[in-house]
Amino acid sequence: MTTKTVEYTNDPVVWIVDDDASIRWVLNESLAEKPYEVHVFESALEASKKLENFRPNVIISDVRMPEMTGLEFMDVVHDFDKTIPFILMTAHADLSTAVKSIQSSAFDYLPKPFEIDDALAVIDRAIKKQLSGGKVRRQNKPNKQPLNIIGSAPAMQEVFRVLGRVSPLDVTVLINGETGTGKELVARALYELSSRSNEPFVAINTAAIPRDLLETELFGHEKGAFTGALSKRIGRFEEANGGTLFLDEIGDMPVDLQTRLLRVLNDGSFYRVGGKSPIKTDVRIIAATHQNMPEMVKKGLFREDLLFRLNVIRIEVPALRDRQEDIIPIIQYYLSEEAKQYNLEEKVLSKEVEKYLVNLPWPGNVRQIRSLCTWVTIMAPGKTVSLEDMPLDLQNNTQAIYSGDNTPVGDDWQASLQKWADTYLQSGKEGLHTAAEPLFERVLIESAMKSSLNHRQKAAKLLGWGRNTLTRKTQNLDL
Repeated sequence: MTTKTVEYTNDPVVWIVDDDASIRWVLNESLAEKPYEVHVFESALEASKKLENFRPNVIISDVRMPEMTGLEFMDVVHDFDKTIPFILMTAHADLSTAVKSIQSSAFDYLPKPFEIDDALAVIDRAIKKQLSGGKVRRQNKPNKQPLNIIGSAPAMQEVFRVLGRVSPLDVTVLINGETGTGKELVARALYELSSRSNEPFVAINTAAIPRDLLETELFGHEKGAFTGALSKRIGRFEEANGGTLFLDEIGDMPVDLQTRLLRVLNDGSFYRVGGKSPIKTDVRIIAATHQNMPEMVKKGLFREDLLFRLNVIRIEVPALRDRQEDIIPIIQYYLSEEAKQYNLEEKVLSKEVEKYLVNLPWPGNVRQIRSLCTWVTIMAPGKTVSLEDMPLDLQNNTQAIYSGDNTPVGDDWQASLQKWADTYLQSGKEGLHTAAEPLFERVLIESAMKSSLNHRQKAAKLLGWGRNTLTRKTQNLDL
């Protein structure tokens, strides 16, 4: 019910609809200084009954409410008057539901928790649009259900918001994030929610293909273009025609190929290697990288004009350590998936294990979690997983050796190491060196790779190893 009964004036009317009393109070108080008339409702059903007698200028409503959801209420409102801007508030834990909210006839979407200034700015903008006679824009509904990306943390809610806004538009997107954060999942979600979802999705990792083969992979070649070219080959740009081309680890692309890519982005045409006739292509480009691209530009390793073309819309995928509230839901999801994959009993984490895992730094991000879930599903003896069932490297509490940014804890890292070693031995365990070695090697390798901008040969030299040694160790450590 409304918190107060007042007569409607000539001021713009704002309705706040939320079953959470604290949200109603905060918004009501924040709007007190504005020249608006504010009415609050604790249910969408109650608010819908007022539509016949009172016409609000803008409605801001929660999505998840009993009796009638915010999405259902929005349909009721727009059946009554399509010009009333409707702002949705929610904290969805999955991409599918969030995008359904965003890609509706809503004026805008506020992911919870939100900054009150952001909410006020959206309300102001909605009122100006409504008073100016602007119509609420409708967006295309997604053609397919998006991939299951889990995230109730504010940083992931922002990813969902951008995905919902951008996916229906034929615009180039650059996805930034650490290794293992799920950049390809975000790229696939952009594709599956787009109007190109019935056309090809072609992915290529530019860092995984040798430099002399990458040009052929991207653009194809004509028969006889070079020794060994015994037949014509179609490149990824042609394969993706009409659909989406995902260029993973774009920061590692050689500079000379960056020039060819820029030309394709500018005029939509290219030549096969050895070809004389231009080939037109219609693809949406989604690129991803873990690199600091402005820094790459400064060092002359990436073309600034190409970065401008790729970085039209940027999506920052947060590291797992920056969204701790998502760790357990992600683990539970993958435990379920791995049980189905191997036709085994689904494991359940004990409370002790949950608390322990939430506080780990997870340098490998979601990819590391999935590997853990595979291991636990196969190796844990019982249905309920205890600390003793964890892999040895996790039992040894990596957080005691390095912090969330994978650097030694404290200035005196030797003292920290000494403390960890004493604790390890006091627990009655053996194999001290075996447990510590991979943890230290992981830190050293990641530092060398970062310093060399992921150039393996340079990183190996920094470490004092041969390149083959570095390759073998990164594979063993799942880096």
